[in-house]
This record gives sequence, C-alpha cells and structure tokens, in this order.
Amino acid sequence: MNVLLVFIPLSLLLEYLFRAPPLWVFAAATIAIIPLADWLRKATEQVAARAGQTIGGLLNVTFGNLAELIIAIFVLLGGNVAVVKAQITGSIIGNALLGLGLAILIGSFGRARQKFSGANAGQLNSMLFLVLVALLLPALFDYTERLPGFAPASAAARDNLDEYLSLGVAVVLILVYALNLVYTLVTHKDVFAAEEGEEEHHGALWPVWQAAAVLLGVTALIALESELLSGALEASSTALHLSPFFLGIIVLAVVGNFAEYLSGSYFARQGKIGLAINIAVGATIQVALFTAPLLVIVSYLIGRPMNLVFSSPLELVAIVAVALTVTTVTKDGEATWFEGVLLLTVYLLLALAFYFVTPRAESSFGTPPIQVAGQSQELLRPVS
Repeated sequence: MNVLLVFIPLSLLLEYLFRAPPLWVFAAATIAIIPLADWLRKATEQVAARAGQTIGGLLNVTFGNLAELIIAIFVLLGGNVAVVKAQITGSIIGNALLGLGLAILIGSFGRARQKFSGANAGQLNSMLFLVLVALLLPALFDYTERLPGFAPASAAARDNLDEYLSLGVAVVLILVYALNLVYTLVTHKDVFAAEEGEEEHHGALWPVWQAAAVLLGVTALIALESELLSGALEASSTALHLSPFFLGIIVLAVVGNFAEYLSGSYFARQGKIGLAINIAVGATIQVALFTAPLLVIVSYLIGRPMNLVFSSPLELVAIVAVALTVTTVTKDGEATWFEGVLLLTVYLLLALAFYFVTPRAESSFGTPPIQVAGQSQELLRPVS
C-alpha cells in the first residue's frame, strides 16, 4: 500500500509542472488518496487500542468520513452541487453495502459464522430508518409543492421553501446525531462496550503525539489531493464519456470512504465483526446525519447553496434498499459469507443502474448532454 504514496508527488508534478491532461491528474490524485486512507486507518486503530472498541469505531468513522467531507467541499466550491449530492448517495450505499459486504465476506474465510452484539446492531438499524425518513422527506416535500393547490407562486419560491426545509432538517439531524453520541458513549456505554473484553492489540502502540501527527498530516494531504481531483473532475468525465453524476456516486464516494472499507475488512478478518459493523453502518449514519447536513450549512456559508432534495427516484430507491438490506442481514446478531455476497450484489445492481441512467450534464455544468451508449441524455430526467 505504501508504494502508492508515490502518486502524491506524481499528481503534484502532473498538475503544476507538466500541465498534464486533467484525466491524468484525476487518476493520480484518486490513487494517491487510497494509501492516505490506509494511514488514517492505522492511526485510528492506534487510538482505538487505547480508547476501546466503541470510541475507536467512532474515531475510525469520523476520520474516514473526513476525507469525503474534504472532497465534497472542494467539489462544492467548483459549483458542482449535483455531484456532491451524488457523492452523498454513493457514500450511503457504498459504506452500508460495499463496505459491510466486503467485511463480512473477508471475515468469513475459515469461519462458519460471525457473531456480534444484537443490541448494537439494533441501535444502528434504528438510526438507519431515521436516515431513510430524513432523506425521503425533502424529496416528498418538493413533490408535494408541485401538486395543484400546493404549488407556490413561482419556481423561485418553491426553491426557497426547499432550501428552508433543508436547513431546518440539517440542524435537527446534527442535533440527533449528537444525542446519539451521548447515548452510546455516556448514558448506555455499558451496553455498547459489551464486546470490549475481546479486543486485543498486537504490536507496539504509537505514542499519542505520533497518532495525532499522522491524523493531521494525512488529513492535510487528502485536502490537497481532493483539490486536484475536484479541478480535474469535469474534463475527466468528458474524456471517459461518463457523466459527473456517475463519477460522484461511484468513484468519488468509493475514494472518499476507502478508509472505512479497509478498516472494516481488516477488523473483520481479525474476528472483530462487531467493530467492522460499527464502522460500515456507523459511517453510513454519520454521512446522512452529520456530513450531509454539515455540507448543507457549509454550502450557504461559501455561497453555493445546496438542499437535501434527492429528486431522482433511483437515488431514493437506493436509500430504501440500504435500510432494508442491512437490517435484514444484521437483525439476527450473526453473519455468514453468503450474506456478504447478498450485500455486494445489491450494490452491484445499483451501480449498474446508475451507470445506465445518468442525468444530463447541463444539470451540473451547463454543457451539452453527454452521449452514453450512443443515446442522447435528453431523454433522461435530470437530477437537481
């Protein structure tokens, strides 16, 4: 993995010295973020060894999502709101389906089944259904506004109402997420720390200052690479004949959450499937209840307003599929390799659907429709 660190200076040389084509810069920056995400995992694992599974899992999720948050802010600064929304959806389905599916499958090698805390899984599943309600509500509100008798006087007034509702929902979700932390880390920490006694760290622990320095340094490098990636996004999508929407929902989401995928699979292989579930599902919850609302607030502060209206039916179906599939797999407190396959299958099906149904390019950039499979995207409904 450390060999890939060479792409950090390579991406900088391609951008600032050689003025290489944007696609080269995009590819180099994307690869460079992967080993940086691995170093995030290493540093948070060191903290987890000192703080315990529950706090360690939370830190893993937080610093893992930090990479995604940084990428999204730079994409927002570029004015690509639709891509940021796609990245949010991609993170939700990627963490819960791809990340958890890989963890269960890899952790199942040599094991008939893996057991984990049912109480913890139940709490996570309850939060997933809150995510479902929170993300469906703005879309249904926007649809209701378009019905006869409900429609505002103008499209501008409708957009304003969507923005007001999104800001209100964002504040409520951040408060609920904070209360969830109090619940799991303070008032009911004995319930969620039930598996702590099984944790054992192998190898020498880093000093606290070293772990903190790695976290801060890696975060700064991820920010630098994210700026390069964002700047090359539009030209790269044209060169690859893919819409920026697809790059956001699949490529940027996977890159931004690569730390969680690595961490979940790593801990599951060690037999710590409970921690792997905390990371995968916890990352999904944090994206929906903290990262996405925070991006809404940040978007207004930087003058690039973004609401929480996901108007593509396919995105809404994907969010519903996440809540139902993850709950079905984790409700019995144990996991087998075939359940990992089921999660990965659902993700693959959704990825195929997003590949063939892409919004018009002008919904993000104001450019002519991209041709996919020889067909004009004029026939496809844009995602706002």
